[in-house]
Amino acid sequence: MDSVTPGRAVDGAAPMQLEQGCTTRRVFDLIADKWMLSILCVLSEGTARYNALQRSVVGITPKVLTQHLRSLESNGLLTRTVFPVIPPHVEYELTDLGRSLRQALQPLLTWGESHLDEVDQARSAHQQ
Repeated sequence: MDSVTPGRAVDGAAPMQLEQGCTTRRVFDLIADKWMLSILCVLSEGTARYNALQRSVVGITPKVLTQHLRSLESNGLLTRTVFPVIPPHVEYELTDLGRSLRQALQPLLTWGESHLDEVDQARSAHQQ
């Protein structure tokens, strides 16, 4: 159950303060990270090996990639398959739960495609 504290209304929408442990905060904590979203986007294209993920998620360090892959696996969003060969062959793939999250994020990506020019213009105007 969400623990939301009402605050001052803005533009007719009831604002909320997200308290620790509420559902909304837990969801944000799970995915509101640039690396998590980038990894999810790469894996939404299909199965990938670690090195392919490293190349696709530009700027991520090996340590951070490993931490995020472990977190996604422990949260049931991806599977890690180890093939018993030398050298080890490991593949990562979204689970049904992970694919459903990617589908849920699609409206956000669509919003970005429609509005990022406006965001860039506002940012430029603010910096002047």
